[in-house]
Amino acid sequence: MILPFFVYGTLRPGGRNHDLLLRGRVRSEEPARFRGARLYEGPGYPYAVEERGALVSGELVTVLPEAYPGLLAELDRLEEYVPGDPRNLYERVVGEVVREADGAAVRAWVYVAAPAVAARLRAGGRPVEGGNWRG
Repeated sequence: MILPFFVYGTLRPGGRNHDLLLRGRVRSEEPARFRGARLYEGPGYPYAVEERGALVSGELVTVLPEAYPGLLAELDRLEEYVPGDPRNLYERVVGEVVREADGAAVRAWVYVAAPAVAARLRAGGRPVEGGNWRG
């Protein structure tokens, strides 16, 4: 399934992984918000933890079609995501993202905290105030 990505951490413009992975491979990057998650501080990067009523700020990234398969694999490696692996730090899920420019809802890939990580963060993590991480 080819979908845009919602990025909220080191892949955002100015983030340490943005130019490394996204430069020259994207058609557009638009300010957006992901409904249904709260942002928590991680070790140099944030985690989005699914939670009703919360919002995470970031960018909706539309990838050039010819770059999509390779970039998807690279993002999965960056996020240490392997489908079905219980050791995952993140899970890649389809989420509803709202573009700030026009309020349109768009389905996008979002890397959210895996269940064990999410439980730990809910119990004692430090939320990012306002849901906007700028590490």
